[in-house]
Amino acid sequence: MRARRARGPRSAVAEPGWLIAPAWLYHTVLLAAPLVIVVAYAFADREGFFTITFGLYTENLERLWDPVYLRIYRDTFIAAGVGTVGCLLIGYPFAYWLGTRVHRHRTLLLLLVIVPFWTSILIRTYAWALLLRPRGPLYGVLHGLGLIDGPLNLLGSSRAVLIGLVYDYLPLMVFPLYVSIERLDRRVVEAARDLGGNRWSAFRRTTLPLTMPGLITGCLLVFIPMTGEYVVPTFLGGGKGRWFGPIVADQFLEALNYPFGAAMSLVLVVALLLVIAGYLKVMGSRAGELEAVL
Repeated sequence: MRARRARGPRSAVAEPGWLIAPAWLYHTVLLAAPLVIVVAYAFADREGFFTITFGLYTENLERLWDPVYLRIYRDTFIAAGVGTVGCLLIGYPFAYWLGTRVHRHRTLLLLLVIVPFWTSILIRTYAWALLLRPRGPLYGVLHGLGLIDGPLNLLGSSRAVLIGLVYDYLPLMVFPLYVSIERLDRRVVEAARDLGGNRWSAFRRTTLPLTMPGLITGCLLVFIPMTGEYVVPTFLGGGKGRWFGPIVADQFLEALNYPFGAAMSLVLVVALLLVIAGYLKVMGSRAGELEAVL
C-alpha cells in the first residue's frame, strides 16, 4: 500500500511546461521564422533591380517549370543519390566490421570517424583541392606507382565533387548503421546459418532487413544535406555543372533576385519534405512489422 500511495502522486504530477520553451524558441527562431521569410520572398515580385513587392505572385514558381531549371533539380537529385550510394557502399561494410568484428579498439575507431567534424567543412574541402591538383600530392603518389603518366584532371570535375561529398558525409552514414548493426541480435544470424543458409543468404534474409532502419536513416541524413551543398561543388567543381546550391547562391549574391532564389529553395524544401514523409511512413510500417513479429 505504501508503494502504491508513493507512485500515485508521482504519476499525477505534470511536468512543468517551461521545460520545452527552449526547444520552441530554437525551432521558432532558427526554423519557422526563416522558412516564413523564404515563403514570403518566393511569392514576391521584383520590380526593377532593387524593388521587391510582397504579395501572392506566382511568376517565380511558374518560371521553375522551364526545362533548364527542371534539369538542375534532376541533376542535383542524381548527384545527391550517387553520393549517398557512395557513402553507403563504403559505410556499410565499415560499420558492419566495426559492429561485429572489432572489440578492443572500437572506441578509438569511432573517434577517428568523428575527427573530420572537428574542422570546418571549408578547410576540409580546401585540403581536398590541394590533394587533387593536377600535380598535387595525389598525382605524386599515383605517378610514383606508375598508374598515371600525366597530370590529374580531377579538380573541377564532377568526380572531384563526388569524392568531396562522400568524404564529408560518410560519418553521417556510418553512425546510424553502426548503431543498428551493434544492437543486432547475433543469435538470429546464427539461427539462419544453422537452418542451412550460407553467409550471403543469412545476411540478405536477416542482417539486412533488421538493420534497414539504420540504413534508411543514414541515407536520409546524407541525401538531404547533399541536395543543398554549396562548398564542395564550388571549390572542387569550380562552379561548373548544374549544382543547386551554387545556382541559388548566385541568385541571391550576384543576380540579387531574392524572389526567384527563394522560389527555388522553397520547391526543394517541399520535395525534401515529401522524402521525409516517405521515410516516416516506411519507418512506421517497419515498426508495425516488428511489433507484429514480437
